[in-house]
Amino acid sequence: MKTLNDFNFKNKKALIRVDFNVPLNEKFEVTDSTRILSAKPTIIKILEDGGSCILMSHLGRPKSVQEEFSLHHIVNTVEDILGVEVKFVSDCVGEKAIQASCDLQAGEILLLENLRFHQEEKEGNKDFAEQLSKLGDIYVNDAFGTAHRAHASTTIIAQFFPEHKCFGYLMAKEIESIQKVMKTGEKPVLAILGGAKVSSKITIIKNILDKVDHLIIGGGMTFTFVKAQGGKIGDSICEDDKMELALDILKQAKAKNVQIHLPVDVVAANTFSNDAQTQIVDVDKIPDGWQGLDCGPKSIENFHDVVMQSKTILWNGPLGVFEMPNFAKGTIALGSSIAEATKKGAFSLVGGGDSVAAVKQFGFQDKVSYVSTGGGAMLESLEGKTLPGIAAILN
Repeated sequence: MKTLNDFNFKNKKALIRVDFNVPLNEKFEVTDSTRILSAKPTIIKILEDGGSCILMSHLGRPKSVQEEFSLHHIVNTVEDILGVEVKFVSDCVGEKAIQASCDLQAGEILLLENLRFHQEEKEGNKDFAEQLSKLGDIYVNDAFGTAHRAHASTTIIAQFFPEHKCFGYLMAKEIESIQKVMKTGEKPVLAILGGAKVSSKITIIKNILDKVDHLIIGGGMTFTFVKAQGGKIGDSICEDDKMELALDILKQAKAKNVQIHLPVDVVAANTFSNDAQTQIVDVDKIPDGWQGLDCGPKSIENFHDVVMQSKTILWNGPLGVFEMPNFAKGTIALGSSIAEATKKGAFSLVGGGDSVAAVKQFGFQDKVSYVSTGGGAMLESLEGKTLPGIAAILN
């Protein structure tokens, strides 16, 4: 696996695919700069070698050239984080981009305009990729968040750098973290899968049953498993058409000697609201008119015990409706357990939109081993797929 450390960038122009698809408020200010911070070590290494950096990224989902999706909005934030002046060019291909690249000196940074202002980016157009490739000497992919897309700048472009392509530090760390969970991690390995639907996690569950020793299933998915086994779930969310599948997963887990842990009790509410009346009931005895919105105190204790005996932990998905304070206890308690296990030497990886949001909201991001920057890419990796952006560098 070629990384930055395999190259010296002195007097070289590094063409870096970063993922600066960051959230902006109505004043076009960056509200979460995690992705820019994550790319910093790669950029600094190249500058310190005596090279220059040409950064390319997308922002949002523009239909064509749309001012609100221009990357010039983020230039100041990028400068603040990197501590270096950032030049900006109002296109990513064509004469302007070529001129800006030619004028770039060692130690300087150039940010190209939004790649998705050109339809060819998402189409994976080869000619467009070739035009981009002419801007730099070495191609560096450091955008894990888009590694599952076969776009021009993430995948197709790599073929124009047969010997001069590598992963940035962020990409390398993402790949390594997933490998730890899927292949090289110390046992026992625990996966925690939460969220609303079994259907969105089926492929992950099937793929990781061969890799894990314990599987905690939480969130809304719980109730499909409980109802499938004859439990009463009241008005809780349930995918009736996936009950057979849930039973099949339990059967497969037993055959593979994987222990599945479901909540034993829940915080049930009479409406889907933070101000609802609540009661704690057994997970399989939820009264009609009530719905489970968080796991209960016994479940929290059980899950804590499982987490504490695990050496490698993957967390994907919350245990309850954590956006409502009254139903966030299970998710917060789980975060605390994982933080404690990590402190004692376990490796913990958090990935997927909602769990990352929860980890940030409740202040656990510095208390786990690694927080993935790519939701979709992380999930596809866990499903066992080879991501096109990764394959393009390895080939």
